[in-house]
Amino acid sequence: MKIIRTRDYADMSRKSANIISAQVILQPDSVLGLATGSSPVGTYEKLIDWCNKGDIDFSKVRTVNLDEYVGLPKNNPCSYYYFMYENLFKHINIDLANTNIPNGMEPDIAKECLRYDSLIASLGQIDLQLLGLGINGHIGFNEPCDIFRKSTFCVELAPSTIEANSRYFNSTAEIPRHAYTMGIGSIMSAKKILLVVHGEAKADILREVIEGPITTAVPASVLQLHNDVTIVADEGALSRLSR
Repeated sequence: MKIIRTRDYADMSRKSANIISAQVILQPDSVLGLATGSSPVGTYEKLIDWCNKGDIDFSKVRTVNLDEYVGLPKNNPCSYYYFMYENLFKHINIDLANTNIPNGMEPDIAKECLRYDSLIASLGQIDLQLLGLGINGHIGFNEPCDIFRKSTFCVELAPSTIEANSRYFNSTAEIPRHAYTMGIGSIMSAKKILLVVHGEAKADILREVIEGPITTAVPASVLQLHNDVTIVADEGALSRLSR
């Protein structure tokens, strides 16, 4: 793992955006794996700014998102489709036909999981996968459990995840309890992985990810097995490391 230490969230966002922009500039038809949540918002803001200045061209880029809530339509402000459209896609010159997110409104779980896995396979290998880190060590919505799931599946969200995401909803009753998520196998098959982490609240779990054993109890610890992982994190998030 390569660790890039940053001063704060803004510095983290700028440095992670630099990595993504370099990928797109060097390979204009890159397949990017994208993430939602508060961690990558600043990164997306930088990419939007550079795209509007003509420094990055997303016209040939294809994207595949990690996850989506079950039961939320695209136009729901809390859906991840809505998040990606509002925070990135509508502001850059990407072809929306080349953006892919699980269909949260598909009631047939087996059908949707097979469709999304087939779609990922059709894109070829993901060139760069962007990840955030959950407070319980999840990546995508791969929650702590007994096994590492290889492919797309429907997950029951952990209480800590529901609590962490409650700030996006008007009430806890509105928060979906299930989501479609890309499996660990799909994430680990990416050529490069970029993990962005900020804040002292993530310091303990980030230490476990980097220095602890590889365990399904901390799903992100599996990243230790990947040969090209870059962690961009601020001082707070890295404050518990022993080295």
